[in-house]
Amino acid sequence: MTADQGGVPADVRLARAWLSRAVEPGSVAMWQFVTEAGPVVAAAALRAGRAPRAVQALVGARAQEDVSLDDLARVQRSGGRLVVPEDDEWPAAALHCLTLTATQPQADVGGRPLDRTRVLVPPLALWVRGDRPLDDLVDRSVALVGSRASTAYGEHVAAELAHGLGERGWTTVSGGAFGIDAAAHRGSLAAGAPTVVVLACGVDRAYPSGHSALFTRVLDDGLLVSEWPPGCAPLRHRFLVRNRLIAALTRGTVVVEAAARSGAQATAHRARDLGRSVMAVPGPVTSAMSVGCHQLLRDTERGARLVTSAAEVVETVGRVGEGLTAPADRPGSVRDSLSDVARRVLDACPVRLGVSPERLATVAGCEVLDVLRVLPALELHGLVEWTGTGWRVTPPSRDR
Repeated sequence: MTADQGGVPADVRLARAWLSRAVEPGSVAMWQFVTEAGPVVAAAALRAGRAPRAVQALVGARAQEDVSLDDLARVQRSGGRLVVPEDDEWPAAALHCLTLTATQPQADVGGRPLDRTRVLVPPLALWVRGDRPLDDLVDRSVALVGSRASTAYGEHVAAELAHGLGERGWTTVSGGAFGIDAAAHRGSLAAGAPTVVVLACGVDRAYPSGHSALFTRVLDDGLLVSEWPPGCAPLRHRFLVRNRLIAALTRGTVVVEAAARSGAQATAHRARDLGRSVMAVPGPVTSAMSVGCHQLLRDTERGARLVTSAAEVVETVGRVGEGLTAPADRPGSVRDSLSDVARRVLDACPVRLGVSPERLATVAGCEVLDVLRVLPALELHGLVEWTGTGWRVTPPSRDR
């Protein structure tokens, strides 16, 4: 069998295209079967009904359907392609965490056994639209996720984080939904940086439809990615399956806003199971949209890290020594440069009537000579003044 333009045997790509439509992603048994038998043999066995019973049942009636050539032609017409594990641009390094989890489903994760119902499995193939190589774009990437019913506060924070990450050379990955997802994508685009939308439907469909223009902008320098072939609908169960891919492709997941139960929290839990960094943005304690973030932060066993800026995100997900943030600036004060004696004398000065140096020495607990030594400096800084009869604190209304 000849190789296609990507250097991959044409029958291999065709088999994986068929498998991506015949099988819903997320099955450990199917992934192991395809890995051990190879995509061509696995697809042939499933079509013929000769696969192991448990695996064959996952395909069901779809075994008799074959529109893989149409799917490949359809994605090509939309400016896309099917990326398979045999391709050079396959993000093998990023997805290796899924391979480890799938091959060791009983391994302890964070001190507890991993639930079989939440086993995280590598994709069999990825449908991609956009010109950039997938592996390059997700090498330095962060997931920004959150509620669809977001607040103005959450959208502002998400856009600021994505913009700051883009300025630092990081790709933002999210799900393209209304609310926090959209704000993150727009923030990245505003910084002139690429962003990746991971969909729960075909890459030729704009879901939600109101984001058609946004996805067009994303394609200028970013990617649309999905495990489902062209034309597939965004069925409800596919969003939870999709979330594991967002968590796996990125170095860390930031939850900007999330209700007590939400898909964003599910993505955070999957990132945590994969050994990825999990971060959360705090919000108003009165906001229902921040309850999920606060729950993640309060988790004493495997809690999220609190972040408030892009610099703090990079510090968390960067390599050792990369992107370290400087301490937060504190408002400066003249008092910061004063000696201990000078501060004591200043505190001893009354605010209305002036007093003598001797009186200041008594209140401050120092020698009169020490008072006389620091008063000129305090006056120079505009902190005290001579009233003609004594010293007092300079009134706030005076120009200094």
